[in-house]
Amino acid sequence: MKIVVLNGSPRKGGNTEIMTQAFTKGAEKKGHEVVNLPVGTMKIRGCMACEYCFSHNGECAQKDDMTQVYAELKDADMVVFASPIYWFDITAQLKAVIDRLYVGATAGFHFHKTALLLDAGADHVFDAAIEQYRATAAYVKWENCGIITVPNMESKGSMSACPKLTEVEALGESL
Repeated sequence: MKIVVLNGSPRKGGNTEIMTQAFTKGAEKKGHEVVNLPVGTMKIRGCMACEYCFSHNGECAQKDDMTQVYAELKDADMVVFASPIYWFDITAQLKAVIDRLYVGATAGFHFHKTALLLDAGADHVFDAAIEQYRATAAYVKWENCGIITVPNMESKGSMSACPKLTEVEALGESL
């Protein structure tokens, strides 16, 4: 199975990246191909609602780094959305990517399995992001393979010593 991990964090070497590496390790143990895309640092603009994709077989009018994301998603079996929580939701960078998946409204999606990995500097801040993910997954009929939240990651790299990393790796292994 090909799994594409969309890391919405703009911070290189941060807690979300550490979490995605643990997931990747678990998934690769089971022989899955995993592609990690650092969408939080890529140049991806928001959807313009131009509906060009509706008349061009799911092709987006914008030519930015989202082209690379589309190329990887074309034959993906699963997508993992990973993000730190900023102001009670996923990062704007990952939200832009999700909005640009609007092209799937006409062309459909090759992948039908998804998962959500979230971390934050506080606790009790995950509800909005989880609800948005669940609503989107239900609407487009994606199978939710797991949601993991890791609170209290107050400093860069604190994820490295977090016991929940074993749960993240186990999620990758369970697929």
